[in-house]
Order: sequence, then C-alpha cells, then structure tokens
Amino acid sequence: MNFILFMLISLILVWISRHTLKNYRSHGFYRFFAFEGIAALLALNQPYWFNDPFSMRQIIAWTLLICSIGFVLFAVKRLRALGGHCRRDDMPENFNFENTTHLVDSGLYRFIRHPMYTSLLLLNWGAFLKHITPVTLGISVITTLFLIATAKVEEKENQTVFGEAYTEYCSKSKMFIPFLF
Repeated sequence: MNFILFMLISLILVWISRHTLKNYRSHGFYRFFAFEGIAALLALNQPYWFNDPFSMRQIIAWTLLICSIGFVLFAVKRLRALGGHCRRDDMPENFNFENTTHLVDSGLYRFIRHPMYTSLLLLNWGAFLKHITPVTLGISVITTLFLIATAKVEEKENQTVFGEAYTEYCSKSKMFIPFLF
C-alpha cells in the first residue's frame, strides 16, 4: 500500500513538474526531488501518524506539520498580494506565482527569503519524526540538501531579476530560519 501511495504521489509530481524537469538550471528541478523525498517520507511513515499520539516526538512532529501549513499559506498569500506576476521567457518552466515582478520583503519575508521552502523543511522533518529509522533519516537529510540547493538556485534567479535590491534584501534576511539560517 505504501508503495502504491508513493507511486501515485510521484506520478502527480512528475506531471506537475514536467516542464521544470527539462531544465536542471531551474530551481524547480531540485524542488522536484525535495518533493519526492517528502512523498517517500509520507508513504513510509503514514502507518505511524497516530501511534502514541501524546508522546513528545509526536507532539513535536504535529507542531512542525501545523507550522508547515501556516508558512505555506502565508507565503502564497503574500506573493499573490504583493508580488505581481508576469511571464518570463528566460524561465518558462516557472509557475505564474513564482514569476513575481516586485520583490516581496515584508511580513515573514522580512525575516526569511524562502518561507515556502521553510514550510517544506518543516513538513519533511515533521513527517520524519512520525517514525524514526535510518532510512527515513537518510531521506530527510537528502531532502533537506535538495531544499537548500533549490533555494540557492532560486536566489541566483532572483539576483538576475531584482539585481542590487535582492542583494540588499539577502543581507537583511536569512534563508530559512529567522535570525539563524
């Protein structure tokens, strides 16, 4: 059943990411593999989500998962409200909401440059904590590395689009965790 769940999620991800998978220089290329890692964690740990619900591990896992939802909802709302969008011929594989015309640097974006990737990191580690094994630890670490790679590639893209304003923004904000990293 877990394998079928993973394959179903993977097919959906391949369909959604079909354009980004053609361009290894796109941040979406690396993001696809991060999504695959998260899909593997969800499929592997799905039977354990409600085991021992009041253990500290489960409480931390649920806290990370709930925060993950909050981060992504806030980020998408902020990008849609303030970012604007346009089609970019140099990045045709991007989704519309990714091609912002204005640098968004307020709200949570004031502190971190990638709240959507932070959301995925929280989802990744929250799913990992549901059932800790060497395999799920390896998947979580690799997924984290893919998310870091995704953010670094996207920052190069943003530097090209926003120039000096993005450089200044990077000097005032952190990548994923406010005040830390």
